[in-house]
Amino acid sequence: MIGKLTGVFEGASVEGAGLVSVGGVGYAVRVPLSLVESTKAGTTVSLYIHTAVRDDAIDLYGFATEEELAFFKLLTGVSGIGPKSALGILNSGDVAGLKRTIASGDASALHKIFGIGKKSAERIVVELRDKFGGQGVAVGTDAEVIEALVALGYRVEESRDAAKVSAAGGDVRERLGAALKYLGSRSR
Repeated sequence: MIGKLTGVFEGASVEGAGLVSVGGVGYAVRVPLSLVESTKAGTTVSLYIHTAVRDDAIDLYGFATEEELAFFKLLTGVSGIGPKSALGILNSGDVAGLKRTIASGDASALHKIFGIGKKSAERIVVELRDKFGGQGVAVGTDAEVIEALVALGYRVEESRDAAKVSAAGGDVRERLGAALKYLGSRSR
């Protein structure tokens, strides 16, 4: 398995992968667009590599930092998110901003990314939100209420609205009860 490639960046291939020449061998590495746009041909690059093996291909995905690689691996660990979708998400913004988006429960921002459906966006938020809670993002009781409502089958947007309405106070159980009453009164 390849963990890191250091070589000369030769530009982008026709398929959009970055070409990295190492010891006379040119590797096609799928990289975030920001890396392709910011790296001049002929520049030496070091990329942290994820190798994706399929029945019909072996694809390399490369990242400038270990943080990007770790975030990519978290995304591909979400059910229904493959390497190409994860790379598409990384193309939409910086890692810190994407983590804030996920931690705040904003599935609608992820749904705007090409190739990410509504259900996939909600699944990303539900499965990864807790992993980013300690990174300067307020997730606390609101997030717990929203997550519980999503687990009960409510949409993220309506769960967020209900959490705001129930923000008057109390613990998670009391706020969840208030949120459910609010959602119940809206459906009548």
